[in-house]
Amino acid sequence: MIIAVDGPAASGKGTIARRLATHYGLGYLDTGSLYRRVGMGMVLRGEDPADEKLAKQAALALSATELPDEQIRSEQAGAAASIVAANQAVRAALRAYQQGFASNPPGDVKGAVIDGRDIGTVICPGADAKLFVTASLETRAERRYLELLKREGAADYTQIEADLAARDERDANRSASPLIQAEDACLLDTTKLDIEAAVAEAKALVDACLAQR
Repeated sequence: MIIAVDGPAASGKGTIARRLATHYGLGYLDTGSLYRRVGMGMVLRGEDPADEKLAKQAALALSATELPDEQIRSEQAGAAASIVAANQAVRAALRAYQQGFASNPPGDVKGAVIDGRDIGTVICPGADAKLFVTASLETRAERRYLELLKREGAADYTQIEADLAARDERDANRSASPLIQAEDACLLDTTKLDIEAAVAEAKALVDACLAQR
């Protein structure tokens, strides 16, 4: 069983996807972490994430354990990820890994929950259930602000909101696998939902999708 969860940054899709994986006993892959590792790795090496040739090389040489998780969760890593994600060669280099995980997830499990930007449209178009998780820009910026404030002790809401808006623009308008809702994906707007309500709604939507198959 494959569950595809797509949506913009800070919409709640990652938390929802992880909770769905636990609920259904499936493997879980955060594809955004792959792009974050590529982008942030380039930044740390003094390379420009917009350099298409170097970005492709970085993606081909990617190791899933190359950078610690806390290093790829920064806003800088997110911005770099958004830039390399617009590179068609990078997306092609990482596509095989993602599809391989979907078809053969690690562990004794019978499927996977995969979250990202193009899972339901490109990586797993035949997924058993698809969710498109979204929320207003203001709500997403507030969530990211509180997250960074808790983790790093300081955060700039205005800058966070501007960064998210810029990422939304890049993700939606890139020529390589833009962020769009798959025609058969269920929309889940979490703007007015806390995480427990959002997860409950996600489970209900997935169960409804599975019941129709």
